[in-house]
Amino acid sequence: MTHIDFVDQTLRDGQQSLWGMKMRAYEAADALPHLDRTGFKVIDLTGAGMFTVLLRSFADDPWATTDFLVKNLPNNTIRSGLRTISVIGFAHTPEVIIDLWVKTMIKHRVTSFWLYDCLFDLPTMHRLVEVVRKEGGIPVPAIMYGLTGVHDDAFFARQAAEMATWEGVESIYLEDAAGVLKPERAATLLPAIRAATGTIPLELHCHNTTGLAQLNYIEGLKAGFEILHTCSRPMANGPSLPSTEGMLPILAELGFTHSLDVDAMPPVAENFVRMAAEGGYETGVQAEYDPRIYHHQLPGGMTGTLKAQLTQHKMMDRLPEVLEAIPQVREELGQPIMATPFSQFVGIQAVLNVVTGDRYAMVPDEVIHYTLGHYGPLPKDVDPAVKDRILSSPRAAEIARWVRPDPTLAEIRSKFAAGISDEELLLRFMCSDEEVDAMQAKGPIRTDPRRSANHIVRELADLIAEKRQVTSLAVTTPGFSLSLGRNCATGLRRGRRPKAPLAVT
Repeated sequence: MTHIDFVDQTLRDGQQSLWGMKMRAYEAADALPHLDRTGFKVIDLTGAGMFTVLLRSFADDPWATTDFLVKNLPNNTIRSGLRTISVIGFAHTPEVIIDLWVKTMIKHRVTSFWLYDCLFDLPTMHRLVEVVRKEGGIPVPAIMYGLTGVHDDAFFARQAAEMATWEGVESIYLEDAAGVLKPERAATLLPAIRAATGTIPLELHCHNTTGLAQLNYIEGLKAGFEILHTCSRPMANGPSLPSTEGMLPILAELGFTHSLDVDAMPPVAENFVRMAAEGGYETGVQAEYDPRIYHHQLPGGMTGTLKAQLTQHKMMDRLPEVLEAIPQVREELGQPIMATPFSQFVGIQAVLNVVTGDRYAMVPDEVIHYTLGHYGPLPKDVDPAVKDRILSSPRAAEIARWVRPDPTLAEIRSKFAAGISDEELLLRFMCSDEEVDAMQAKGPIRTDPRRSANHIVRELADLIAEKRQVTSLAVTTPGFSLSLGRNCATGLRRGRRPKAPLAVT
């Protein structure tokens, strides 16, 4: 019987897909001891996008958040994602900063890195594999799947074959970020990758956007993939990944074994059901099959982010128009694989086209850089008419003269206060001083999941006022008891809150 390992995505891609990367330390706190003892091969924990959201949305220290989460997962290998040419944001990051990011993450006990480049600039990816390896980390290069007219099975297999030859690579994983892999394509693609890579372990990461991910996992198991990516059920499905709980009966039926502790799973699920309700976030539900997904190919992670941003700008009603515009923009830009950052480029351009009503009248710098080939080799030429319009602006003429910055680390340090830590240097270099200053002024992050009970007391008192026949009420849990009773001497008039003595111990 073949043994199957699991990579848990609850804390990273699950909450990225469903919560827009807004999970804070205290919202995971009660789940961590149970996740730690479940028996995952790896827990995928964080990434630069989460750092950005924590800093900008909450002024939470992302390094402190990482430390808290890692400290409470002592028995697990912890993973982070990293693009080959940038860390925070979409602009090119100097190589010395990327290298310092890797070194600093490893210092914080994040030792596994899945590395991706949707344009498959393999020399650049190989350089980063070497950086991770030399710093003592574990590089995991990724094959990012896309449904295009230029990426066939042979293309993906060639990339995987080369990755398998790199020193230090212990596994390779295939990600279907948009959830557009169909079982019939999986039945040819996954065996081709397995044949091209020899015996190196293969990981499979499929979003369940169309409800077909479990079927793709079955094809992966048949092809010889040994590691599956899943989430706790409340953080699974829909734009997220399949649930761990749902995959285990499938493994048993097919005759595969695993080492997960199923008794540790319910407390994890209970935590995220509770925290989703308190935070006003979604929990995952099984998606109905929708063929339109194969047109826009919006990735799971970006789905949550795009919805959150449209809601923030009071434009959620324009989402159907944006989804309709995305396929045409993707085709015009040369069919890039829809994963970070190119899914964002396509999505943002589609939003601008919809909002302005004048296609490509506004073009972000990143789309100009992409069109000029600054992000790597394009899979297909940009539509000539669109390319002419993108490159006709004065801004495009400026960007055409751009050369990627290549400062030394000493040159970068000289622009900041003497003695600044690597952690603060990275944040200040890639974010704004105002954001970092706000984070420092705020103080320690919140890690305690408990809330004030005042609102509970108010609700119980109101209940007693409304239900005149109620004379007392008590709530007891281990280590906590609360009792409410009428003050009989005072009495109760209709419509007036009772004077209820309160004892809390």
